[in-house]
Amino acid sequence: QLRVVESGGGLVQPGGSLRLSCVASGFTDYRYAVGWFRQAPGKEREGVSCVPSRGPVINYIDFMQGRFTTSRDNAKNTVYLQMTSLKPEDTAVYYCALRRSNSCSSSAQIYDYWSQGTQVTVSS
Repeated sequence: QLRVVESGGGLVQPGGSLRLSCVASGFTDYRYAVGWFRQAPGKEREGVSCVPSRGPVINYIDFMQGRFTTSRDNAKNTVYLQMTSLKPEDTAVYYCALRRSNSCSSSAQIYDYWSQGTQVTVSS
């Protein structure tokens, strides 16, 4: 069964860190791109970053550069979103999504598989 399984969310104080993991379960090759998205209450889902099957990570939100780092471990079929210096405005449900393509996109509609989502709450 092909699916993406996400883990790692939770409650953290401002300035803290969290690492989200996204496992591409059942996939036997690496020809896919994985995107991270988030949706805050009352807001539309937005693209955070994407890592293609080959090539550099693409960050879709400029102000996240330096705070959020996306990485990929093909040996484990896993993509990570390391979040540091978290702020209350980072509070959202975070999703990872997989696209059966070598290239990235910030458009959520073209991703084929979605995780269940994980809540990240930044609060003191």
